[in-house]
Amino acid sequence: MTELILSSSSKEVRMGFGLPFVIIGERINPTGRKALAAEMKRGDYSRVEADALAQVAAGAHMLDVNAGIPLADEPAMLRDVVQLVQSITDVPLSIDSSIVAALEAGLSVYQGKPLVNSVTGEEERLEVVLPLVAKYGAAVVAISNDETGISEDPDERFKVAKKIVERAADHGIPRSDVVVDPLVMPIGAINSAGLQVMHLVRRLRDELQVNTTCGASNVSFGLPNRNGVNSAFLTMAMAAGMTSAITSSLHPEVMQAVLGADVMMGHDPNCERWIRQYRDPATVRVDRGRRSRGRKRA
Repeated sequence: MTELILSSSSKEVRMGFGLPFVIIGERINPTGRKALAAEMKRGDYSRVEADALAQVAAGAHMLDVNAGIPLADEPAMLRDVVQLVQSITDVPLSIDSSIVAALEAGLSVYQGKPLVNSVTGEEERLEVVLPLVAKYGAAVVAISNDETGISEDPDERFKVAKKIVERAADHGIPRSDVVVDPLVMPIGAINSAGLQVMHLVRRLRDELQVNTTCGASNVSFGLPNRNGVNSAFLTMAMAAGMTSAITSSLHPEVMQAVLGADVMMGHDPNCERWIRQYRDPATVRVDRGRRSRGRKRA
């Protein structure tokens, strides 16, 4: 079984086939969030702190951290945000940037084994990101596009993923440290997008034997009731072999769908996680009261 262990200074998260699905919280990202971008640019990280704590409280196992703001000092900002988030949470992080200097700034202060988000199949990108991943002993998200762009043919995207896995091995990075993003397209624009991803995820699981992730909310872009579509997509992707997703843990219906899929796939032995999350608190109080009375009679 391909198993990846990511860590903070005090906590490990395991990702792999047969293991519970890993939710990577997406909220610490200023893209499309004008208020957050403005605050971060002036050095105010109060919303970053609140988002980090809220996502972990809602069930995120990891957090994606991005500081991509135009005309800002992204390396310094990403370094500061990584340090802040690690000081207030114990979950591992995904360090997210398209700027190599920012990735290195985040990696240089990180405590544990992070996920680097990301590397593509473009030669120039492979030659600068993979040595950095190897240097810091990190794992990496491999995005299935290259110089030709994003192919609508899932078999072409598989070839790009295979190339990245092979090139990673050349740098001493094992396939267990490569998490492939098959690229989820908006199903409202490309009606076959869901089928494409399921086909590709199965191949990635069966042939490359790599873990997978995605930006789950991409699939529902432009549609009403996006969380309903996202929930359906994630349960189907999990059945096909997907092992993690970058998404928001703040949507209860999405988290419920993931936990339920873990139950159905046998990744939640004895339904313990489901029961712990959803058992009626009143029932728990009654049971505790009965046990307490039983001890007094004894």
